[in-house]
Amino acid sequence: MDNYDQRSGEVRLPFDPAETATDAAVVFIGKIRSPWKTRADCPRNIRQARERAQPAILEIDEAWRQGLLGFEKQEHAIVLYWMQQSRRDLIIQQPRHRDEPVGVFALRSPARPNPIAIATVRILSVNQSAGLIEIDAIDCLDGTALLDIKPWLENVDQPPMIGGD
Repeated sequence: MDNYDQRSGEVRLPFDPAETATDAAVVFIGKIRSPWKTRADCPRNIRQARERAQPAILEIDEAWRQGLLGFEKQEHAIVLYWMQQSRRDLIIQQPRHRDEPVGVFALRSPARPNPIAIATVRILSVNQSAGLIEIDAIDCLDGTALLDIKPWLENVDQPPMIGGD
């Protein structure tokens, strides 16, 4: 991971989780087709991706396409994806938008022990037989591995209001 700059205040782990992990097996279910070809082009978050108004495609591998049965009724989805070009050895980071370093679990940064990203997206169309789901936006590189898709359900996923009725 030496091809990444380390900012002042950042702390690296004494090991790289990518090289030591033996406790899980992950199956990628497809790829994300996005307009972003380089890290420099890629939006920093889903809000920036939406501002650029560039739809993307979730491309489901053939083995998993039956799992899309009934999915065409969904309006929104939670997408989990693997940020394969992210470093995994930073435990404390110094984001450009913060004055002081913070722990990895206080950030949405893709640099984390398991570079899993999450986005709530709007579904534009679903083609089950082709395994294609068009979404409003995404903040990852073209070809990013897709981990999972879950329907976003308002009555389940909407956080409760604090102090309100």
